[in-house]
Amino acid sequence: MTITTGQVTYLLVALALAGGVSFVLTPVAMRIARLAGAIDAPDHARRVHRLPVARLGGLAVGTTFVVVGIAAAVIGREAGIVRWPAFRDPQLTVLFLGVVVAVALGAIDDRWQIRARYQLLWQLLLAGIAISGGVLFTRIANPFQILGASFGDPNLDFQKLLQFTVGGWEDPIQPVPVILTALWIVGMINSINWIDGLDGLSTGVSLIAAVTLGIVAITVVPTEPMVGLLCMVLAGSLAGFLPWNFHPARIFIGTGGVMAVGYALAVLSILGTAKVAVALLILGVPIIDTFWIIIRRIASGSSPFEPDRGHLHHRLLDLGLSHRGAVLLIYAMSVVLGLAGIVLSSSGAVPLYAFLGVVLAGGAVLYLVTRHTNDSLDASSYPDDPDESSAGGPDPSTTAHGASSPGPGTRPAR
Repeated sequence: MTITTGQVTYLLVALALAGGVSFVLTPVAMRIARLAGAIDAPDHARRVHRLPVARLGGLAVGTTFVVVGIAAAVIGREAGIVRWPAFRDPQLTVLFLGVVVAVALGAIDDRWQIRARYQLLWQLLLAGIAISGGVLFTRIANPFQILGASFGDPNLDFQKLLQFTVGGWEDPIQPVPVILTALWIVGMINSINWIDGLDGLSTGVSLIAAVTLGIVAITVVPTEPMVGLLCMVLAGSLAGFLPWNFHPARIFIGTGGVMAVGYALAVLSILGTAKVAVALLILGVPIIDTFWIIIRRIASGSSPFEPDRGHLHHRLLDLGLSHRGAVLLIYAMSVVLGLAGIVLSSSGAVPLYAFLGVVLAGGAVLYLVTRHTNDSLDASSYPDDPDESSAGGPDPSTTAHGASSPGPGTRPAR
């Protein structure tokens, strides 16, 4: 089915509406964060920012996505603009339900700083919610097809792997799709979480990914206008929040926002024609950063969840880039990978080969950068851009007691 001009217009209107709602709701989230004491205080041992900054930004992003997303989906389907078969409604339900649960659970961490092991349990709960609604990672382009047709079908069907039946059950048990779906959702959440280390970084990268996935959903046959619509609503939710989150940040997206956005991106990439291979390439920067960080931590005998400052964005700061410069450079990298994802989205397993190449190249770059950087992590070692030290205007970034001050800052190193 070819996307129509009317559908494109509807998607753009939904994006703009979500952007406006998110922009208006973000100051409300700042106020709630101040009243609740959900404030990220400076800590030279782990954090780069120098002043207290409000958290709970995910409350604005998540609320916007759910409210505008449900309204746009219902209106679009009733008007015949975007169609979504009734039998797939459970998938839509768990998408929005998971975002609500992610924001609620994440808000607990934004206020009380829960340990990583418990956050992992939350992420597995989110994966369970998605799986219960029929969101399953069932197939991916066969990477061995390049060796010839005799090496299998164009797609690898995970439903056929290790399936078995249990007495009294009519349907076979298919553990592989369930396990892969859980790994994909948990991995996506952590990839977004661990790149959330500079003002506006995870927000901007997620925005680029959402727009790219939306374009792929409406241009690659079979097209998925509903998936494209929800991707644009997510992009709008992030776009409206970004002005408040870009350096110097007045609010952080917080754990609730990271979990909600990561969950939404993971589920949307699975829905429809399961463009997981494209999503791997589009989100190459955070995924590669996460992959090599885990490898390095395990190799050094540390826990994969032990925070440090070995991420790409920290290394770029060590090399002398300004805060904004490092963020914009990673944006540019994400845009390039996004464009590659769009171009290669109809090329079978090619995005997988491209992703593998980016992983190897990215690892080599990170290794070289790491060799030529220092190991200190202190706010004073990362000076703000000259024009940022005098950034004025009211700033809702406050302490729990309501003291207000300009708020340059980043999330803690992870």
